[in-house]
Amino acid sequence: MGAKLNIRYLRLVRQAHRLLRRPGLKRHKWLHNRLRNVFDRELWHPCRDTVAGGLSIGLFVSQFPIPFQMVVATIGALRAKVNIPFALIACWVTNPVTLVPITVWQIRVGDFFHNSLEVPILPFLNRDIPLPFLQAHVNLGSYILGFFVSGVLLSLLAYPVVYLFSALLPKLLPRTGYQRARAKVIARRKANENQP
Repeated sequence: MGAKLNIRYLRLVRQAHRLLRRPGLKRHKWLHNRLRNVFDRELWHPCRDTVAGGLSIGLFVSQFPIPFQMVVATIGALRAKVNIPFALIACWVTNPVTLVPITVWQIRVGDFFHNSLEVPILPFLNRDIPLPFLQAHVNLGSYILGFFVSGVLLSLLAYPVVYLFSALLPKLLPRTGYQRARAKVIARRKANENQP
């Protein structure tokens, strides 16, 4: 099952990578220069360290109630040079189905940190705002503190989860990109040997 999952993932990644490398994008120099780092294959292939970093960035961004979370996660993944697909996938933790439970969780975490641990809130954020989908008023400062703390906790949790997964299934998620680099060296040697 693991090999089939790995093959499907790599096929999906190749298709997405080809879509991004269309000739139409290369005609627009300003866009091509901005997206040049997106074309780096190492940011698309899974290995333990890049997947952990991508998942961490994606989970952090997913907790913020902002539009275009996937764009922000992609920019973060590019800046940190981590796995882009996992950063994008992690953004789907918050979706229309999970929005209400995650928002309630964030409010409770913010209230806990503000009331029990006495984390101060800036005075201009200490006001009630209505949340129509919850049909309630919540403290803006507690809500901001809640989604920030939730993002940090989830991003820190990504590393041990990915490292444990890599330890249990090393063939599915290799430790480093060394295996790919080794395969490239072997392919180059064979190509040089076959040349007359």
